Amino acid sequence: MVRLRPKDLDRIAEDMRKVMSLREGSARARMTIHMGTCGIAAGARLIVTAVMRCVEESAAKDVLVTTSGCAGLCSREPMMTVELAGSAPVKYVDLNEDKTRTIFAEHVLKGKIVADYALAVGSEQTL
Repeated sequence: MVRLRPKDLDRIAEDMRKVMSLREGSARARMTIHMGTCGIAAGARLIVTAVMRCVEESAAKDVLVTTSGCAGLCSREPMMTVELAGSAPVKYVDLNEDKTRTIFAEHVLKGKIVADYALAVGSEQTL
């Protein structure tokens, strides 16, 4: 069995702080990746990984990352809904890792909807 050193515990505590800050809900932006069976089959896990990497690389402390079940549009998976405080949610479809990075950089960080990847604006509860 490996013994943990104090610096190992500090690293684990910092990693958990990052995870918990994304779950607490006091955020400026919420990114919901749809993880129904169809979404997972279409590559939603890659989208979650890309989003988490974007959040970590940007050091954004005010972005909540969540998952949900099927959004009902299986043919358009993988999908993600982005909500900024005070704005209508935007549903993005047919995602891949590159599109996800663009959405994060433009919509989440700069507040500009990426119309080329968006299916709809509105119709869901906002922050």
